[in-house]
Amino acid sequence: MPRTHHYEVQVTWTGNTGPGTTGYRDYARDHDVTAVDTPAKPPLPGTADPAFRGVAERWNPEELLVASLSQCHMLWYLALCSQAGVVVTAYTDRPSGTMVETPEGSGRFTEVTLRPEVTIADPDLIDKATGFHDKAHEMCFIANSVNFPVHATPTIKPA
Repeated sequence: MPRTHHYEVQVTWTGNTGPGTTGYRDYARDHDVTAVDTPAKPPLPGTADPAFRGVAERWNPEELLVASLSQCHMLWYLALCSQAGVVVTAYTDRPSGTMVETPEGSGRFTEVTLRPEVTIADPDLIDKATGFHDKAHEMCFIANSVNFPVHATPTIKPA
């Protein structure tokens, strides 16, 4: 029987500059994302992409989607390596995503590319370590939930 997990956050708009949403340019897109069940987590300062009147200093949903895909892949990859005796000593990723806007203003992601750079302890296990990226992609909850391709172009090097 499958296990079910539930996630709940609170998103609070903090961008009322006085007149509310009286006009498209009359309000900020600022908001806070907070954890409902774990109040000790720091809030994430959110906004819209600067292309949609957001501010660059805050996280936008598009960045968070790309980050979620990267985080999920990394966590699965680390677990798979750990279970197989491949010791990872460093992991970093510079993922990027492409979103296309439609003429009526909506849009959708067309792809995300992950670029994990992984350092492992044993140089003899580079091929084995490389193969776990495919399995991590298969297992990733977030990648399994999106309707666009998620690519990974990993680099593995010895410590």
